[in-house]
This record gives sequence, structure tokens and C-alpha cells, in this order.
Amino acid sequence: MTRRHATVPTGLGDLTMVADGPALTGLYFPGHWHLPAAAEFGVAVPADDAVFAQTARELTEYLAGRRRDFDVEVVTDGDDFSERVWALLRGIPYGATTTYGALARRLGNPRLAQRVGQCVGRNPVSVLIPCHRVVGADGSLTGYAGGLDRKRRLLELEEPAETAVTRLF
Repeated sequence: MTRRHATVPTGLGDLTMVADGPALTGLYFPGHWHLPAAAEFGVAVPADDAVFAQTARELTEYLAGRRRDFDVEVVTDGDDFSERVWALLRGIPYGATTTYGALARRLGNPRLAQRVGQCVGRNPVSVLIPCHRVVGADGSLTGYAGGLDRKRRLLELEEPAETAVTRLF
């Protein structure tokens, strides 16, 4: 199979999905910040492609609160540092958050928080690699390639019930 893409309607908006063979390699929001070059998306195919259909189904289940983890195969192609950051993102549990600084410390150098932030912002597979779970040092919502409203929605979806009842917003 060749690299291919389709725009698929989801509860988060029309997402551009990119796949190579049996793996999802990109998931991009409308207005996404760091899009790869159009040539890297491959050929346009119908949204009923098996990888895209599975991704859409799993996203629908996730947004309905019926799924916490994704089974669709995901492959990223970043440099070594980016791959290490994205691996840490994959390890953030559902309903939890962390900070850029905490991720930098886990990588062995707290001064790398800004570089970590750059890698988080260039996560090619939003939601499935949960970059929305990274917040500012003070707990504030910080940049998100899909927009802060989507980030807030994803965090609220995952928020533990005991926390949600005490929230004022």
C-alpha cells in the first residue's frame, strides 16, 4: 500500500488522516499548526479505507467515553529526541496530566522543557498520542495544534468524576 490520506468527519471536526500501509502516520485538525508538506500526505483515497475507518470508529468510542486506549497501529517518523518525547506522551495515563518540565526531567535534563514543548507541538498523531495531556507548569492550558477549545474538551472528557464535581467552569 502507498502513503495515502483522507478527510474524515469526527466529533472533533473533519480530521485529515494519513496512513502508510496498515499504520496511521498522521492525524491533523482543521487549521493544525505544524502540517507536513502536502506531498507527504500521499494520494487521496476514500474515507472508508480500513485504517481510517478503524481510527474514526475508535475516536467515536473515545469521545463517547467508551474507550480509553487506541488499538489502531500508529507509526511516527521523528528524530530520536522527538520519538523519546512521543513515547513519554504515550505513557501518560488517561485522565492524568503532566508538564513540559516534568517530561524534560524524565528525559534527564530539566532545561529541555522548551525543546520538549516543540516536539509535543509537532506530534503527528494528535489524540492517539495524547499531547493534550501536557499542560503548563502552573496547570494552565497551553498551546494545542487543534486549538485550546479542543484541548479543554479532551481534558474534560478524561477528567475523573471526583475532580469534575469540584470544577467551577
